[in-house]
Amino acid sequence: MRKTFMSSRSLVATFMISMAACGMATIGCGDSKPPAKSGAVGGGPSATAPPAKFTLAWSEYPSWSIFGVADEVGLIDGKAGAMGSIEKKYNIDIELLLASYDQCITLYGNSQADAVCITNIDILGAAGSRNSVAIMPTSTSAGADACITAGIKSIDELAGKPTRGLEKSVSQYCFERCLEKLGKNPADYPFSQMDPEQAAQAFQGKDEKIPSIMVWNPFVMQSVRSRNDAHVLFSSESIPEEIIDMVVVGKDSLGKKGGSDFAKAVVETFYAMNQRMNDEKTRDATLVGIGARFAKLELEDMKTVVTQTRFYSDPKDAVRLFTEEKFQKETMPLVSKFCVEYGLTPAPLELSFGTGKGVIDFDTTFVKEYLEQPKK
Repeated sequence: MRKTFMSSRSLVATFMISMAACGMATIGCGDSKPPAKSGAVGGGPSATAPPAKFTLAWSEYPSWSIFGVADEVGLIDGKAGAMGSIEKKYNIDIELLLASYDQCITLYGNSQADAVCITNIDILGAAGSRNSVAIMPTSTSAGADACITAGIKSIDELAGKPTRGLEKSVSQYCFERCLEKLGKNPADYPFSQMDPEQAAQAFQGKDEKIPSIMVWNPFVMQSVRSRNDAHVLFSSESIPEEIIDMVVVGKDSLGKKGGSDFAKAVVETFYAMNQRMNDEKTRDATLVGIGARFAKLELEDMKTVVTQTRFYSDPKDAVRLFTEEKFQKETMPLVSKFCVEYGLTPAPLELSFGTGKGVIDFDTTFVKEYLEQPKK
């Protein structure tokens, strides 16, 4: 799992995906809104019809591992040809494709998966080959990505010294944005490529050549605990709601028979699992289930993890994020600028927010429909 998690949330493999389908695709690559919602009046589709089959590619990360636990508790059955209770409600057969993060991006970009768990930064690369709809945010980094130093007590002392981490990734984005928020010029703070797991291990082993690393949990917690002189110099707490974990569905998949019901089922599964996390009777067991998948962390560590990786457990909060001006006019342009600057996209992609006109559309339709359902 550690190797799987090490590669997660990186952008490196994303841009090996063919971009032939859309080219630079800044305009006109996705002019239609998601199709009208399917399903019988009053709820799910007819149970007499054979179930429509869809795939969700996911890697181990707290708000994505939740789908693996949903499989364990029977809300969905991740095996093809088997159905959990939510799948039966919508007459949808969801196959869960667990893979490394880079593999998930490749599967999605090559249309071998209908949907993928991915960040708002990484989807800009994957969208070059596929028009996409971000149907919901699942969590945001609120301290889960951090710069850990030893023997360096201030931001000024870090200047000129290399920080090791995954280049052209969420880590480098967070590193540079935090420095900007602190009034510093990122050009004065070298960022050097190194496998995050190897960087964390070298730092924990007190390698004098590696006084600073930029990593994510569980490497953050492990590195801070490993030595008395280690501390967090800055973290994603400085850039609230800029690093967003999401579920994204291909526009082509939404257009297939049952596509809208697939999106509804994914949304309902996520919120049903969040209800289990918020219920005192099932919270600990749910956290243990996520932790068993996520770096084999135990309950107390998971309680910390979910404060630093804050879930969008309230659907109203998800709607707020995607529709607010800050996300649309500030956050995503910053993300787009980063991707273009480092050659991750050849030019800014057209983004839209519920209109369906962009290469990537951030659409809260399915979350709103979930909110409108009568609750038991």
